[in-house]
Amino acid sequence: DDNLLSEILLRLPPDPSSLPRASLVANRWLGLVSDPGFSRRFRPHHHRNPPLLGFFESSHFEPTMDSPNRVPEGRFSYEHTGNGCFIPFGCRHGLQLIFHQSGKQLHVRDPFNGDKRRLPVPPGFDGWETPISGAVFRAAGDIQHFQVVLVGTERNNQHHTRVIARVYSSETGIWGNLMSTPLPPKASSSMDQHPTKIRMWFTISVLVGHSLYWLLTNISAATNMLDGILEFDLERQTLAVIPVPVDIANNCLSQFQVMQAEGGGLGIFFLSKFSAQLWKMETDSDGVASWVLGRTVELDKPLSLNPEEEESLIIGGFAEYNNVVFLRTPTNFFMVQLESLQFKKVSKSNSLTRYDPFESVYVAGTGIDGGHDGAEFFRNT
Repeated sequence: DDNLLSEILLRLPPDPSSLPRASLVANRWLGLVSDPGFSRRFRPHHHRNPPLLGFFESSHFEPTMDSPNRVPEGRFSYEHTGNGCFIPFGCRHGLQLIFHQSGKQLHVRDPFNGDKRRLPVPPGFDGWETPISGAVFRAAGDIQHFQVVLVGTERNNQHHTRVIARVYSSETGIWGNLMSTPLPPKASSSMDQHPTKIRMWFTISVLVGHSLYWLLTNISAATNMLDGILEFDLERQTLAVIPVPVDIANNCLSQFQVMQAEGGGLGIFFLSKFSAQLWKMETDSDGVASWVLGRTVELDKPLSLNPEEEESLIIGGFAEYNNVVFLRTPTNFFMVQLESLQFKKVSKSNSLTRYDPFESVYVAGTGIDGGHDGAEFFRNT
């Protein structure tokens, strides 16, 4: 029965080789997995467990999976059109968000087919006086529409006193109403000479549950200390600034990564030289939330690093669905899965680069997404 067989094929792992393998079994299987209706169901079915296909280093795509799931190098690479500065804001749900600063536009790009939607940046988010950051996402099961959350800081008498946000919907084609929340006293009072801004160069949003999170820092201060975590609740459409654990608050931004904690909920990956602390936000019986230290992991031995020869590890990116953190030294670059602590050495490190992981269900090899037939996919990989 084709309906029953389709349900079985729908539950294949979302690896790039799964559907090409199935398409080679028989013409009947090829017909089922090549049907556009099957593709529209396959992606949403696996939207919570997409594989980590690779990462973007600026506009170049670098695959990270092993054969036969390895996507051809440069498959999703692209070139910017136009002059000026292009700043990546991260990838999610098969889409990439890029800020064209001089053009005052946001580009929502589909890496599979290269399609790009240009959105004008709304007033108050110029990206110069008030640096901005953003995130793109799709609602569960929706592969046609997307939304963009844009965040920034608002100035008052030369001081940045509150965080602002607006949401764009591709379904309506308009930006929603302005939302805001005050900056915490630490940030607003201690930054008289160096106002607090969202550091768009280093903070890529992370989705945990139904909220997006960014790290807040002072972009101008020489210490570059972390000021807090910005939360945007997608369901309630509200903003909040969450303090970081007191024990690790006075540290540099590059030592922190927002993540999903073990067992769910908001967590922090804190890196100190070759040691990592995993923190979790917990709520007590009175409804009071506080940070609790989970486990501490020594990374020098698993990564075969010599503390006497290597400089400290630095966080270079984070894959939210696979819970994989990118760590780099001046000479090495690793991916570490935080539950299993399994690691993979990827390539030589570029110490000035931030890597944007690309997690998505890729159904190439079945005539979908501009892919080839199954046999050619395996020849290429």
